[in-house]
Amino acid sequence: MSRKSNPVPSIKSIQGKCIPVRGNEIDTDRIIPARFMKVVTFDGLGEYAFQDERFDQDGRVKPHPFNEDSFKGASILLVNKNFGCGSSREHAPQALQRWGIKAIIGESFAEIFAGNCDAMGIPTATVPPDVIEELMTEARNHPKAELKMDLEEQAIMYNGNTYAMVMNRSSRSALLAGTWDSTATLLSSMEEINNKFEELPYINSF
Repeated sequence: MSRKSNPVPSIKSIQGKCIPVRGNEIDTDRIIPARFMKVVTFDGLGEYAFQDERFDQDGRVKPHPFNEDSFKGASILLVNKNFGCGSSREHAPQALQRWGIKAIIGESFAEIFAGNCDAMGIPTATVPPDVIEELMTEARNHPKAELKMDLEEQAIMYNGNTYAMVMNRSSRSALLAGTWDSTATLLSSMEEINNKFEELPYINSF
């Protein structure tokens, strides 16, 4: 019996409010502490995003953008250098996605982290340091303003200004084509896979 899944959506643009998280070398253990990884599924991880950055050992609230009411509902994360470094755990982008993040713009990313994001349909784009500083300042001063990422044009539109952004070529192509979810893409071709399976002599002729 063949199986057909829903097609993977093409991602051509992302629009939403921004949330700036300043700091270089923010690693995956800061994004989601390892003690929260003892789970069967990724469900619920969003609650613990930046947990140790947001709360002290006694559960008291610490200053952090993810705690600020003005950034509630933000979906585009602004970061600095080498964001997502450290372990290759997929839990970090999973936690951010479940918190509500749909795209990340930064100075640079750890390669595996960016790959995990792109494979989940979370576009990652880089801009120069002066641009990220301007975007972060704008987000702080105008938290209700929405930013638009245009993946086709590789451009950012925010508060009346336009900025060029850079994306990994293959990741951008997959997002635009709707092939970023490799598992869903595979499942959508089950009829062809089953047909090929039936043709293989070393499967059916012995």
